[in-house]
Amino acid sequence: MFNEGPINGVKIVELKKFTDSRGWLMELFRHDEVDNEILPVMGYISMTQNGIARGPHEHVAQTDYFCFTGPSSFKVFLWDKRPESPTYKNKMTLIAGEDNPATVIIPPRVVHAYKNIGGKDGMVLNYPNKLYMGPNKAEEVDEVRYEDDENSEFKVG
Repeated sequence: MFNEGPINGVKIVELKKFTDSRGWLMELFRHDEVDNEILPVMGYISMTQNGIARGPHEHVAQTDYFCFTGPSSFKVFLWDKRPESPTYKNKMTLIAGEDNPATVIIPPRVVHAYKNIGGKDGMVLNYPNKLYMGPNKAEEVDEVRYEDDENSEFKVG
């Protein structure tokens, strides 16, 4: 069983929207505000339909750097399954996106998922610190997936 509480190494950063007559701008990351070991090496954007979840899964060595900026809002689920962590067996949930823009930094071996709950298609940006499938896409995917495991203890609601 997991207990509600913070998870060691997970960082949530409120994103600020700078608005003027042309629209808005939002800084997603700055080199001077990110630890060197989690500096992004690639970036991607995904669109998730309303009511759909991605995950749960974990990475063996990769840190994810998710930016929930809108459109739409997402319920984010995190589970600490690292026995050596001081927050082992803690779980966190938060709402991030259009009404609460945030970056969520997720260290390796923290299981994570998110579900679009905002009533419309939503976008999420990710700037991980590892290349997908390694250089030239020549390595195994750094992922342990739980989506199709009916007996998984990681449930997205």
